[in-house]
Amino acid sequence: MDYVNSDSRKDELYRLVDGLPKEKIEAAKKFLEFLLSSSNGFLPEKLVEKLDLLERIIDFLPDATLAIDREGKVLVWNRAMEEMTGIRKEEILGRGKYAYAVPFYGKERPILVNILLGNGKEWEREYEKIERKGEILVGEGFAPFARGGRGLHFWTLAAPIYDGKGNLIGAVQCIRDISERRKMEEELRFCSTRDALTGLYNRAFFEEELRRLEKSRSFPVSLVLCDLDGLKVINDMLGHERGDELLRRAAKVITGCVRGSDVVARVGGDEFAVILPQTDRKTAEEVAKRINEAVERDNAQHPDLPLSLSVGVATARDASRPLWEVYKEADDAMYMNKLASGKDPRAAVVRALKEALAEKDFHNTERMKEIACMLGEAVGLSREELDSLRLLVEMHDIGKLGVPDHILFKPGPLTGEERKQIQRHSEVGYRIALSSGELAQIAPYILQHHEWWDGRGYPLGLKEEQIHLLSRIMAIVDAYDAMTSERPYRGAMTHEEALEELKRCAGSQFDPHLVEIFVRLLAGEKGKLYGDKREESQKC
Repeated sequence: MDYVNSDSRKDELYRLVDGLPKEKIEAAKKFLEFLLSSSNGFLPEKLVEKLDLLERIIDFLPDATLAIDREGKVLVWNRAMEEMTGIRKEEILGRGKYAYAVPFYGKERPILVNILLGNGKEWEREYEKIERKGEILVGEGFAPFARGGRGLHFWTLAAPIYDGKGNLIGAVQCIRDISERRKMEEELRFCSTRDALTGLYNRAFFEEELRRLEKSRSFPVSLVLCDLDGLKVINDMLGHERGDELLRRAAKVITGCVRGSDVVARVGGDEFAVILPQTDRKTAEEVAKRINEAVERDNAQHPDLPLSLSVGVATARDASRPLWEVYKEADDAMYMNKLASGKDPRAAVVRALKEALAEKDFHNTERMKEIACMLGEAVGLSREELDSLRLLVEMHDIGKLGVPDHILFKPGPLTGEERKQIQRHSEVGYRIALSSGELAQIAPYILQHHEWWDGRGYPLGLKEEQIHLLSRIMAIVDAYDAMTSERPYRGAMTHEEALEELKRCAGSQFDPHLVEIFVRLLAGEKGKLYGDKREESQKC
């Protein structure tokens, strides 16, 4: 074929060039004009080589590229298109009737080049985004059959092809795989609207949704607010991992009680909120009831870590008041529910703590309460102080729940780091107690019960009467019971040996005046003394 004199071949080359990406068109046109110029001195065989080079340039474009003529027959199908579809150019060149759409959509249908040429405009709705920029169409969408059926999100551009006389002779389309970009966008969007721990919507999304609903026709709108009780106690006692577990359980319980279209958000550290569009008050109350029932079912599966939710409901019948007022109403209802339920969630958590502590404690708690009350009465404690002392005996070692079992039950000597972990239990116990209404009053006594009379104790280094009287009593009772009980690392002392050790440490570790009274109370036959004092001690 005479490449130099064939006008039709020239027209075809110009059409191919016009189909290149915008930033490459001008350079390619100049190159082609240079090749076809009669004054350039190229021989026909050299021209053939240059034309082959141009075809290779198109073939190696990074974007998948196809071109069709006015009849819809394929003129160009480069290598990137082959990789994207699995269809080789030999199989597709010259074919029409939308055959080029099949590897993308699994059926023959118009695509962007056809829409550009005026055929199949109704298919625009199949694209996620489509925009006309002059004579060029730009769009985004999803092709489920591309990449061997894996599918891909794509960006695409379609441009018209004109001949030298300005006649429309076809169109070219470039397709770029943006699946990775879309995945990153979705991850960023998820992170910007979701709570990382629970996967629920975050407060920012919740507030935006309230503003949106105020302008919508979704009324009545109901809000359900839930407060997770005792979270701080769990965090202080068992660590944030267990607290996070409780939050995830709460999120799962709440989500399982509402529709998929409802908005469930974590709006605070221990607070959740549900937006129920087109939901009246009666239906919202039923949702609240389902949540309470779901909590009971969840607790049956987790008796060691009870979940407690206080729930409040409010409804806006119309747009006559801001939804933030409705939110405040639901918040007030939630706290009224907390008070009117007849249960103290914090006390329930404390009971669970006591049960958990019993599994990790060597103390004879009942015996300790008995002798502590005896000593307390002997030094003139009031009834209120005796009640506090009794509670202190039960909970003074609650911080040991945060000590690993391999340290707590270690049969041999502790390392320096292990001893530090043990010593932290008084501070941990202090934080736990402060978090609980029932234990807050004894928190300072828990913190101080390992302080020494001479100031060499921990964690504060207090001395003598800087240490609270109840903590000084607790230190003596704790030491006596520890010495007379079996431990993994030693056997139990006798009653007499323990009293001698207390006397030896009086004035250094223990209050000497209290030790004197304690030894006098427990001197003689221990069993006889308990028999004499049991009735009196039961009063406290």
